[in-house]
Amino acid sequence: MQITQALPLLIGILLVGCGGGGSDSSSAVENASINVGDDFTVLEKSDFTLTAQVSPQGGTVSWQVVSGPNIEGFPQDGEEVSVTAPDVKSDTVANFKADYIAPDGNVVSDTITVSFTSQNQLPIPVVAQTLPEETQAKYLDVIEFSAAESSDPDENGQVVGYAWQQISGPALSLDTTTEQTLRFVHPLLVKNDVAKFQLTLTDDEGGSASTEFSITLLKADKPVIADAGQPQTVVEFDSVVLDASNSKTASGIFSCVWEQVALSGNSKSVEIEDKNKCITQFIAPDVDVTTSISFQVAVTDPNNFNDTDTTEISLEPKALGLIQDTGVTQCYDSSAKVSCASSDYPRQDADIGRDSVATFIDKSGKGRASFDYTKLNEFADELPDTATNFSCVRDNINGLIWEVKLANTGTVPNTNVRDANNHYTWYVLDDKGEALPGGVTGAANSTCPSNVDCGVQTYIDTVNSSNFCGGSNWRLPTYVELLSLVDFGIEEALHLLDTEMFPNMPAQSQLGHLYYWTAQTSVDGRSLTQAFILDMQTGNDLAYPKSNTAYVRLVRTP
Repeated sequence: MQITQALPLLIGILLVGCGGGGSDSSSAVENASINVGDDFTVLEKSDFTLTAQVSPQGGTVSWQVVSGPNIEGFPQDGEEVSVTAPDVKSDTVANFKADYIAPDGNVVSDTITVSFTSQNQLPIPVVAQTLPEETQAKYLDVIEFSAAESSDPDENGQVVGYAWQQISGPALSLDTTTEQTLRFVHPLLVKNDVAKFQLTLTDDEGGSASTEFSITLLKADKPVIADAGQPQTVVEFDSVVLDASNSKTASGIFSCVWEQVALSGNSKSVEIEDKNKCITQFIAPDVDVTTSISFQVAVTDPNNFNDTDTTEISLEPKALGLIQDTGVTQCYDSSAKVSCASSDYPRQDADIGRDSVATFIDKSGKGRASFDYTKLNEFADELPDTATNFSCVRDNINGLIWEVKLANTGTVPNTNVRDANNHYTWYVLDDKGEALPGGVTGAANSTCPSNVDCGVQTYIDTVNSSNFCGGSNWRLPTYVELLSLVDFGIEEALHLLDTEMFPNMPAQSQLGHLYYWTAQTSVDGRSLTQAFILDMQTGNDLAYPKSNTAYVRLVRTP
């Protein structure tokens, strides 16, 4: 390309005169020009020359880069300059400008575009096994390959991408396939096998190169590895899961058979729901102290290779408390029975108390729901559950012994001292023999057969003097003790006591109620003249005047 600048011309005017004359002239000034040639293309990092043709000679040429990548050596002067193409990551261009200052001071310019072609060298993949460090890999070993020694031969190049791929061999679970390292766990194999891999590197110019490598994987000493699961600690009556699903075979396919392993001195056998399932369950049996039981699973693969493993289950007693439950075995909404599994009415007594596991409890005696009583004779000897003639019952939950009343021994006051129809005013002595506040002694031979009085203490003294049911420490029950006898699960009955264990209840018509005294005085802030009773018809309590009469059922602690 050539650019010319025209200089102003001084035009002489020739004057011609008549009668003769002469002429004079001056030569024109040469225009300045510069031409740097046509655009061209070179490879990155190669040497090339920029040349400017100028006219007239004798001036100065100055070169500069007006756009494109940074190029060393600019700006510089000279009609011909040497240039080294820059290192580029992709094809790019640079625009050069040449300014020519002519001898007379005039300036002309020209530009040229040079294209630089990227010439990428592909990365060099190098793979090294880094784990295990010294030994031959075997089952469950972590195997690791590293591409850290891979490189990009370009002067300022770098590896920016890693792609690992398994080409052949047994199925492997690769931790990651896009990092500098490849890691996996040696699989369980029934024979030696070879795993083949490919690593592909990508550099910062988009170039890629691959390499393949392989590793020999050894067969396992045991082709089947049974896993019965970790030891567990559970509470009696819980549902316990036995899980052998983490067992290993080469194919990943296996079957299971569970069995309970007898421990020395342990008689707690359980019923496994399905012995032929790898995941099954059982209900933890009733235990009184911490007890261990063991289970063995036999795992077999399709080739009939097998292995066994054992797990231990520690059984803890359930914290049910030293008191009978309420007897409620159904769950309810505001008006009807509902499933105890209903999330709308959660944590009801039938779902979380002793009664919720009544069907699993190993009772010492007999009783509805989770109630557990043993019948005793007048000497406190145990009787069969089928006995119909008994004097007391023992609560097998807390050990308390309760008197059983007699019936139809006469008409009050002409009755036996333990007749169910006798009733008393509240009058009780403390451990020092002093009367508790507010007590009232009922008249003798009025509501009981005593010639002394018909206060509760007189009845207690009479029973103790006879060493009834093997003891002389009979007393009035506390509120909680008496409440523990109430079975709120009994429906459509005359009262809320187990009639088999506590027969001979008085008729409601005699006093118009079935109130029974407790030892607990009602503290109302004004007086101590009332004590709590429990209504055996409804289960409700009531602060009742001590001067009134109510029925009595004595208790003693063995």
